[in-house]
Amino acid sequence: MDMRHLRILLLSALGLLASACPSPSRAPVTRPEDALVGLSRKMEPRDDGDVASLRTAVAESLVWLRSRPADHRFIYGARQVSIAELRTALERLHARLREDLTPEALWALVLEDFEPLEAAGGEDGQVLFTGYYEPTIEASLTRTDVYNVPIHGPPSDLIEVPLEPFAERFKSERVFGRLDGRKVVPYWSRGDIRGGRLSGRKLELAWAKDPVALFFLEVQGSGSLLLPDGSRRRIGYAASNGKPYRSIGSLLIQEGAIPKEEMSMQALRAWLAANPQQCHRVLDHNESYVFFRFLNTASVGSLGRPVTAGRSIATDARLFPKGGLAFIHTERPVRMADGSVQWKPLSRFVLNQDTGGAIRGAGRVDVFWGAGPQAELAAGMMKQKGRLLFLVPRPGRAAPLVAPVPVTPPK
Repeated sequence: MDMRHLRILLLSALGLLASACPSPSRAPVTRPEDALVGLSRKMEPRDDGDVASLRTAVAESLVWLRSRPADHRFIYGARQVSIAELRTALERLHARLREDLTPEALWALVLEDFEPLEAAGGEDGQVLFTGYYEPTIEASLTRTDVYNVPIHGPPSDLIEVPLEPFAERFKSERVFGRLDGRKVVPYWSRGDIRGGRLSGRKLELAWAKDPVALFFLEVQGSGSLLLPDGSRRRIGYAASNGKPYRSIGSLLIQEGAIPKEEMSMQALRAWLAANPQQCHRVLDHNESYVFFRFLNTASVGSLGRPVTAGRSIATDARLFPKGGLAFIHTERPVRMADGSVQWKPLSRFVLNQDTGGAIRGAGRVDVFWGAGPQAELAAGMMKQKGRLLFLVPRPGRAAPLVAPVPVTPPK
């Protein structure tokens, strides 16, 4: 997301507390009747995706939900739902998803076991949708004159700082530091690391060709390294230095370098390519820095499960139920055969399977688009308003319609 993309979770101290004494996660939503009225008046409840990808995304949520305490509860407005109830409802849905379902039949099937509750949105009552994707950058496993930008794994002296005395400043962030003698001090910033603070520690997983390409891979959170021999290695988020994310796009807007209405990932790349002497200054404005690890699976979200292109979203982990089913209605860019870009409606069921440092509040959603040119286009250009509905298991539907079948997500 936007260091969403950092996969920033709750403070570990809060996480430990939650696991010891399960507490609900709050989601600011409207009443169900308001959401249903809004559906008929303002949007068409029609899923425009394929059933196979929805089934895959539901399966990934089920794997995670089955690993959690069954009595943990999520709060949806005035409703409280246990993980067991959410898991059972999703198992019923997963067992009944068929390729021949029409969009109308799919919506009717979902409404048998779920009721829609709409996110309250931002100050204007709407939700801002952005996108993220899995980029590919050129890199080498050994340093050369061409490949000389280090891609670091997490350092051994990176430690999580206790909640106090940083509670007021970092209420919703994961805070990292290092030991300086007997004192914990903040970890090195991006500029510090670029200046060589980690040199000589053998932390380099690989070496990138372009610092800008690596920066945007950090922003996305995971991606692929295209090696000189044509092979690929996937890498993903392992940790961060704990510094708050600062948008370089906002910086260049404030400086008058790029007009706000023209800002996009593509515009940022073009400006940095045209102004190489400004590159380090601008990138260092974002002090947050990501450490990576090699992946043997697809891109992984904050649940520790693979995310599904077009079906996984990132929201504020403090507000919305992890792994939950939702429905989004907005627009996405599509590049046409003649090279032009047209905006097409986007309305589909999605699963809440990720989070991000820039995804804050009830008015923000980041959509995962996978890899490739269309994914990059959507991730770079999407800044569209829309609506977000969470589908809440209906009361009294605890028993499954059919015996749950084992859920094995595709490899």
